[in-house]
Amino acid sequence: MVEVNGEKGPNGQNDGSVTLEWHQAHVAVVTIRRPHRRNAVDLATLRRMVEHQTTVAGRARVVVLTGEPPAFCAGADLTGVEGDEFADALGRALRGFTQLPCITLAAVDGPAMGAGTQLALACDLRMATATSRFGIPAAKLGLSVDQWTIERASHEFGWPIARHMLLGTGVYSAEQLLVQGGVHRLGGLAEALEWADDLADLAPLTIQAHKRGLEAVAERLVVDARFDELRTRAWASQDALEGPRAFLEKRPPRFEGR
Repeated sequence: MVEVNGEKGPNGQNDGSVTLEWHQAHVAVVTIRRPHRRNAVDLATLRRMVEHQTTVAGRARVVVLTGEPPAFCAGADLTGVEGDEFADALGRALRGFTQLPCITLAAVDGPAMGAGTQLALACDLRMATATSRFGIPAAKLGLSVDQWTIERASHEFGWPIARHMLLGTGVYSAEQLLVQGGVHRLGGLAEALEWADDLADLAPLTIQAHKRGLEAVAERLVVDARFDELRTRAWASQDALEGPRAFLEKRPPRFEGR
């Protein structure tokens, strides 16, 4: 692969939190590179991801989203999740993958928790190693995902799994999700790139039309004013401060519902 949009440090290694490489002429690979944080995303990471989406639009026929081992994305970096700025950036990154006029393929190896599951859901297709794990543990942190994520999880994983993830903080392996269709194939990055090569040979205008049609169906369920009110209340609560604080202090959270 040829790197086209990464920053090099003095030791020759890439210092960017997200890199963009081209596997071949029409297959772009976007890699989250924060292994020291298990690829948990912060504000800068999400902004860089959106920049890469802009770069590949119009050229790529397939975009592969992956993470540098040992994780796909362990969630949001709780040292940098404050205020509306992060939530807005995450929303732009998620919707950016759905708005690209090409196939997006999540290549998951390792944990894809919280924001990691959201990013995987934002992609059209998902390939994962059998033991990779998916979950949305927002209720353990006193936070709330947006309605787009709830709608997406319900469509892509099915109601029972979405309910268990969101209300019971259930965690599922890729092998379990394969049976339900939430993961489309099992395999690592090499297998994902082989699949991407095959997908890149499909008729791009057909793909654009079909993808837009699928997104149009999904968008009918995205907006609900009452949900937005409840989500804003959760994010503004003391519990939303307590959850991340307890996580960072490695202790059980003490939620008071206020």
